[in-house]
Amino acid sequence: MRLGIFGGTFDPVHVGHLLLAETCREQCELDAIWFVPAAFPPHKLTRKISSDKDRIEMLQLATAGHPSFQISTVEIDRGGVSYTAETLTHIQQQHPEAELFFLMGADSLAELATWKDPQRICELAIPLVVRRAGSPTPDLAVFNTLASPTRLTEISRYQVEMPVLEISSTDLRERAGHQRSLRYQVPRAVECYIETQRLYRD
Repeated sequence: MRLGIFGGTFDPVHVGHLLLAETCREQCELDAIWFVPAAFPPHKLTRKISSDKDRIEMLQLATAGHPSFQISTVEIDRGGVSYTAETLTHIQQQHPEAELFFLMGADSLAELATWKDPQRICELAIPLVVRRAGSPTPDLAVFNTLASPTRLTEISRYQVEMPVLEISSTDLRERAGHQRSLRYQVPRAVECYIETQRLYRD
């Protein structure tokens, strides 16, 4: 099984997340993609995030009906700060038959070397570097000291290009806080959930 792992806070999940996942699934011929909501993302420890229940519920609403999209609560179940290397280790131990791919935006490349155990991440999974259409080819030099020659070849082969879609969870939280429209930026079911639960309002 070719399994894509897509981590994030998903607060809220939006159509940009879904398009990224679907683009990776199609271009890299993945059998499944697991959305993995973080318990406490190390780069967002100072920001209050929505409850685990709300974020999982929004993910379930957003991915309902897609046979290849699943939700994994491995990081929430583990608790504490969520580190990608630990998550991939756990998934590899539970599913040794799976070939793992780690979905990441091109803008995350510059920070990858500062993550916990980035070499281990590259050993466990093939990073799928996703760039927006029309943007320059990502500089993959960061992987030179993190990945084996074989893995470097695989990373180069599996680069992903997705359509330009400028949507951010930060902006959506602000819009929801001011009761502005989220229509067509999040799935309709997620929009209704945010409205009924009054999420992101002070």
